[in-house]
Amino acid sequence: MIPEIGHFSLILALLVALPLGILSIAGGQRGRADWMALARPGAQALWLLTGLSFLCLTYAFYTNDFSVLYVAQHSNTKLPDIYRLAAVWGGHEGSLLLWLLMLCTWMMGISLFSRQLPDVMVSRVLGVLGLVAVGFLLFMLVTSNPFVRLSDIPADGRDLNPLLQDPGLVFHPPMLYMGYVGMSVPFAFSIAALLNGRLDAAWARWTRPWATAAWICLTIGIAMGSWWAYYELGWGGWWFWDPVENASFLPWLVGTALIHSLAVTEKRGLFRSWTIMLSLIAFSLSLLGTFLVRSGVLTSVHAFASDPKRGVFILMFLAVVVGSSLILFAARAGKVRSGGAFAMMSRETFLLLNNVLLTTAAAAVLLGTLYPLIIDALNLGKLSVGPPYFNSVFAPIMLPVLFLMVVGSFARWKSDSLAELSQKLRPIAIVSVLLGCSAPFLAGHWSALVALGLTLAIWIVLASIVQMARQIRDTVNWKSTPISFWGMHVAHIGIAVCVVGITMVKGYETEKDVRMTIGDTVEVGGYTFRLTGINEKAGPNYNADVGTVELIQGGQVLKTLYPEKRTYFSSTMPMTEAAIDSGFIRDVYVSLGEKLESTDKPAWAMRVYHKPFVPWIWVGCLFMAVGGAMAALDKRYRRKMATKLNQADIKGMAV
Repeated sequence: MIPEIGHFSLILALLVALPLGILSIAGGQRGRADWMALARPGAQALWLLTGLSFLCLTYAFYTNDFSVLYVAQHSNTKLPDIYRLAAVWGGHEGSLLLWLLMLCTWMMGISLFSRQLPDVMVSRVLGVLGLVAVGFLLFMLVTSNPFVRLSDIPADGRDLNPLLQDPGLVFHPPMLYMGYVGMSVPFAFSIAALLNGRLDAAWARWTRPWATAAWICLTIGIAMGSWWAYYELGWGGWWFWDPVENASFLPWLVGTALIHSLAVTEKRGLFRSWTIMLSLIAFSLSLLGTFLVRSGVLTSVHAFASDPKRGVFILMFLAVVVGSSLILFAARAGKVRSGGAFAMMSRETFLLLNNVLLTTAAAAVLLGTLYPLIIDALNLGKLSVGPPYFNSVFAPIMLPVLFLMVVGSFARWKSDSLAELSQKLRPIAIVSVLLGCSAPFLAGHWSALVALGLTLAIWIVLASIVQMARQIRDTVNWKSTPISFWGMHVAHIGIAVCVVGITMVKGYETEKDVRMTIGDTVEVGGYTFRLTGINEKAGPNYNADVGTVELIQGGQVLKTLYPEKRTYFSSTMPMTEAAIDSGFIRDVYVSLGEKLESTDKPAWAMRVYHKPFVPWIWVGCLFMAVGGAMAALDKRYRRKMATKLNQADIKGMAV
């Protein structure tokens, strides 16, 4: 009866979400305190019911209940226990349930950690999220029920996709979904503010920590996905501009613009319309990504092969969400007034320029992602848009972003002088250019693109160091400086670290595809790789050939690497498990290929890489996430904002 309990929990969740969405919003509009009081317990009940359903599905996997169709399709008796957990979200239905659980977790968080907000605002926010939950509960119950029973129970299941049988897939999807779904929270705050007709500094302050928290989760999720693709797929790359990768990157770009726009709205009361639009676009892109992954229009290692009818449902849901929010925005546009003026030379101007550039970059990525699909849908032929397009379009847009983020952090609010700003930045610029243009010589040969990337990275790091040093020097009690100030600079340094990693690996990586027999050697990047043996290995649900490769430098064996080529019992496709020796400033990477036909002695295809500074890409992402967490935890977000509003204002919020 466990699967039936899980299914019944979803039905009850729908019956809770529907009145939660309707009564919470209606209560806010009509000033009904009794209806608004239902919002917090309703959100908590919804989380409990969704969590119970998720636990029921997890239990079905743990006990190998193959009477459940979804379990039979994505597990079997030989699957290790840890991958049974990952198998819960390894297919369409389970990952959709995870999506819903993450949404309810955000709602639970708002119900518990927004006591400082007026009840009318919390009620509207939870009401909007409740209606979003209704849409996904209907989608699941009508087209994607994970608890469907089989009348003819198989003796064993088909097994989880071998690509997903990796520890990284236990953590990557929940974190990515937490960020994906988290973009619904600033969306809900914006809709609540539009319903109220009041978009002020208080609204921006309430929204900002939640938007930052979602951005943090998305940053970590994307970084984990990149790392998984790097070591699991065996091709040595860390980003391929895959359509599903782009689907997660798009809301991250717009989310980055959003958290900076919220800063301006909170500080100066400006960019209100822009901030609202960014929050709507960020969540719309999250829904678009859900459509791309689940509609069957894509072929990707990240996508779920699904019935196109499911894609139609999501597309209709996307149209309703985007259409209704835009109509509301248009209706309330007259009440979204500007908070004041600012000079051309000011921090507001530079933040606005960077926001426009980030949005333009997102539009360029969106065009490259959707254009082949549109061409195919119109029967105009097949078209592939790959890394050459994205690299040539995306990088030139992001270069001025890196430059302006420093200028903006030094410029004063409202108005600044070009002469004074230039005087502040000139020493940093000179040192950055000298160091950035000199550093490539240390790598053996000079490259203009490497010099440009390193110059911008040094420019960001030096600027952050200078500003933090000045804060300590010029402030009487610098320890009282808001933690968000330090978090901003930690995040900016993380971007610089990431830029160094991308620049160096793109400029100086080396690789070789070779045919090797036992005892052969190959040299790459100053290292010698010697194949000393190939052995067979029996795993719990696979057989593997395991290579033994010695990593040699200066005549000394530094480490022995063990790349694998696995064949899973449930699949005839061989899977690669790369062997990586990771260091502070480089990775060496060995991938074992197919056994080659040979008349004399056995030989194998081998791929070896030397990747300078590639770990810095993920270290930089970690710095960004830490910096974002520091900003989100600023104590000013925990103050009770309602005490700053008079009673008439609070009553007005319910009108």
